[in-house]
Amino acid sequence: MHPEPKPGDLIEIFRPFYKHWVIYVGNGYVIHLAPPSEVAGAGLASCMSALSDKAVVKKELLREVAGRDRYQVNNKHDDKYTPLPPSKIIQQAEELVGQEVLYKLTSDNCEHFVNELRYGVARSDQVRDVVTAVGITGVGLAAMGLIGVMFSRNKKQKQ
Repeated sequence: MHPEPKPGDLIEIFRPFYKHWVIYVGNGYVIHLAPPSEVAGAGLASCMSALSDKAVVKKELLREVAGRDRYQVNNKHDDKYTPLPPSKIIQQAEELVGQEVLYKLTSDNCEHFVNELRYGVARSDQVRDVVTAVGITGVGLAAMGLIGVMFSRNKKQKQ
């Protein structure tokens, strides 16, 4: 059993290959970004939202959005940013329900959306972490390639 979140809390839902973020607005409901065709609790449909450039702001029951996936309250930036008052967070979120908004995996995703509502700052650590990992991998591959070129040149010079 999960402890009851408080209005304005960020909730992280652990989908099979990524994390979906929602904001709790009370009475069991959350507001979140979903692809226009998403069925509540459909993790794969959520994953497919990465292929869309539009999302709809939806208000649904947390238990339906989470489905069988694990979730937790995660107000992870409270130490960096002052959260807006819960009444303001909820009012802003409720005003957006039903609207179609721009969705970009790298700059306008569900994590950006909920962080902007709670803190007034749109940010996504998931995107930052992936970009960092890709960057490190790319640098590593480039270094290996450079070492390979240098090694093969060295070998040719000795012949």
